[in-house]
Amino acid sequence: MKRLCIMVEGQTEERFVKDLLAPYLASHGVSTEATCICTKQIDGRRAFRGGHGGRYDLIEKDILLRLRSDSGVVVTTLFDYYGLPGTFPGTQSASGQSSYDRVAHLEQEFARSIASAYRAAANRDLSPDRFIPNLILHEFEGLLFSSPKTIQDVLADAQLLDKLKQIAGEHGSPEEINDSLKTAPSKRLLALYPGYQKPLHGNQIAARIGLAEIRARCPHFDGWLRRLEPHSTK
Repeated sequence: MKRLCIMVEGQTEERFVKDLLAPYLASHGVSTEATCICTKQIDGRRAFRGGHGGRYDLIEKDILLRLRSDSGVVVTTLFDYYGLPGTFPGTQSASGQSSYDRVAHLEQEFARSIASAYRAAANRDLSPDRFIPNLILHEFEGLLFSSPKTIQDVLADAQLLDKLKQIAGEHGSPEEINDSLKTAPSKRLLALYPGYQKPLHGNQIAARIGLAEIRARCPHFDGWLRRLEPHSTK
């Protein structure tokens, strides 16, 4: 079995990996684990994990540590595009008119940054298939809009459905729901349902939707999983 480590932002994404992604990838011969990134250090030690934390240097350090400590593992990421720290590679040079163009640019620069840092630290090149950068457009909650009906069912509020459908219908895909303080998917959910709790409700909704429907509605997410699947045949 090939081994995969998915670096995640927090408990919601960690559970998403364990409950949905790991069983699916196991069927393709990939053993998968999730690890929350370090976002703060005290006296040089990892003190807090989860979220971006505004520190790309800590994200990079965590990824390099895993790549260097285990030469047999493939590392990938499950980070939200929304709210990335300003020091994240490519944020100052992101180009393209669509969100898909911008996220592809950031992922490309992310891969270059990790490869360069690995070369400097290990004095050798990083194999291209050992690090697979991935950012969720625009955040985890965007995936949930693959099925407004499922969101309504889990939150048990019949008044939500028409509003959720309207939000989803305004965009070409759930991944394109925008990334401002008022219009990000999570902000929209909280505005409609103040009791929404990401760790509690997020994975319940995702599990009910299922990977097949999420992939059918979210092409960037689908493309990422397609990149992970071939490792089972190598």
